[in-house]
Amino acid sequence: MTTAVAVTIVLGTITQPGYGLKMAELDSVNYAVKESQAVVDVLVNMVPTTPFESLSSWVMLQIIVFALFLGTTLTILGEKTKYIKNLFEEANVLVLKMVDLVMQLASFGVFCLITKTMATLGYSAMKPLALYMLTVIGALLLHAFFNYQGMLIAFTKMNPLDFFKRFSPALSVAFSTASSNATIPVTMETVQDEFGVSKQISSFTIPLGATINMDCTAIMQGVATVFISQVYAIPLTITDFIAVILTATLASIGTAGVP
Repeated sequence: MTTAVAVTIVLGTITQPGYGLKMAELDSVNYAVKESQAVVDVLVNMVPTTPFESLSSWVMLQIIVFALFLGTTLTILGEKTKYIKNLFEEANVLVLKMVDLVMQLASFGVFCLITKTMATLGYSAMKPLALYMLTVIGALLLHAFFNYQGMLIAFTKMNPLDFFKRFSPALSVAFSTASSNATIPVTMETVQDEFGVSKQISSFTIPLGATINMDCTAIMQGVATVFISQVYAIPLTITDFIAVILTATLASIGTAGVP
């Protein structure tokens, strides 16, 4: 994942999708650049002093670290904490439903934002935005066809064309729903029926991978960071790139598997 984010940042630096907008020249823009933290400070600040303070302040990395620690502890304790796990599962279903209800209105909000952008910047904004979108898509295709298929060939000696053909049911559901969580049942069924993976292995690895292996999210965040830095004419150093790679990798772990 880290390699994919690094390649994505390089790709975004080469294509330079954000240079055409020139948001820094608009009078309405009021943005103060914060001083960047050292990588060591980022790692130290990942550990929360108290989870409640992190939640109230919305410090995402600290929340993710605490969530991983809490989840690991609950897994170790097993049946001793089954009621707490059930509570978290029910709360997760509740929150995801709330997000789903909000997302039904999100398209109207996006329409209004794009309308304001077009009214303010005109058609000159279309080229940078289209280049940004194509950069993200290109990075995703590189990751899918080179990284993933390279590992497939190296570890299984399987023909990629045969893999895509047999794995097409899961791919079609993933593409249509844009949700890794919604694709879990059909993915488990596909790997069991088409590839002979045991239920014990698939029932553990697939939900785990769908939860923490958010490579596409990390890739998008890498391109978005480079894009925004170019839009506001903020130069990024090597230290900044390293911080982006680490942050995008860690933040993708805590991303919900819903669109």
